[in-house]
Amino acid sequence: MLEKGTIAPDFELNATPDQKIKLKDFKGKKNVILAFYPADWSPVCSDQMALYNEMLKYFTKHDAQIFGISVDSTWCHLAFEENRKLHFSLLADFEPKGTVAKAYGVYDEKTGTSERALFVIDKEGKIAWSYLSPIAVNPGADGILEALEELDPQ
Repeated sequence: MLEKGTIAPDFELNATPDQKIKLKDFKGKKNVILAFYPADWSPVCSDQMALYNEMLKYFTKHDAQIFGISVDSTWCHLAFEENRKLHFSLLADFEPKGTVAKAYGVYDEKTGTSERALFVIDKEGKIAWSYLSPIAVNPGADGILEALEELDPQ
């Protein structure tokens, strides 16, 4: 798993069938939170993404944009976002499967899914904080908020 101080690997993933998100587009503009998770619709993942949805105003206060990333398809993500009323994008690390999770060192070869991992990337594109959570445990948002507070220039 990539650690603090590492340059975050750039990527381009679909948020919708016709919209791609590139990490480099946020460089110099926003802090980025990447929330890798195993699968849409699983109970822990559902709770985790719902929590981040509730935390959006706090992330915005720290000039941060959050993205959920899993190996599910764009269509699966869109259905999940709509069902759970999420107000942030889920990115499809679908084909080639798990490429971005592998680049960040959080792909589980045995299950073919992402591990449950969090990264806060600063505006310069460096990893400011990372955390690997047990697969059955919602990692919450405290670590994310602490990392964002450390990045605040105030």
